[in-house]
Amino acid sequence: MVVRPRQFFRDGVAPGDQAPGLVFAIAVALVYQGLGFAFEPATIPAIEGGPLVSALVALLVVALFVAPALLHLTAAIQTALLIPLLSRRAGVSETVQVIAYAAAPCAFASLPIPGVRALCAVYGAVLLVVGISEVHQTTVP
Repeated sequence: MVVRPRQFFRDGVAPGDQAPGLVFAIAVALVYQGLGFAFEPATIPAIEGGPLVSALVALLVVALFVAPALLHLTAAIQTALLIPLLSRRAGVSETVQVIAYAAAPCAFASLPIPGVRALCAVYGAVLLVVGISEVHQTTVP
């Protein structure tokens, strides 16, 4: 994906199969949140059982609820935005996968280095645009 994103999105996005994208998005979210907890332990929510149990519960909530909900909400919004623009487009499951894979650089956005965070966001946005244009067979503009 890093070297040839167009080819990755062309070959790596399977029609009608959200599972790989969902699993990938959960992994990205867990890396992001795990690194965030490691570099800024004060961000770990305080619940009964100490910081380790609190971090594990928070990661479980991210994996089971937050990441899937945000991924599908974002895909629904993206698909709704594409409807008036494209008469022929790929389905929602392909959009879910594109968004999930485009978020890959954001796994490292929790590193406390502003330049890394900005680079992750910009590269993720570029991957999203390339992925949407490739999967939905449209031009970048």
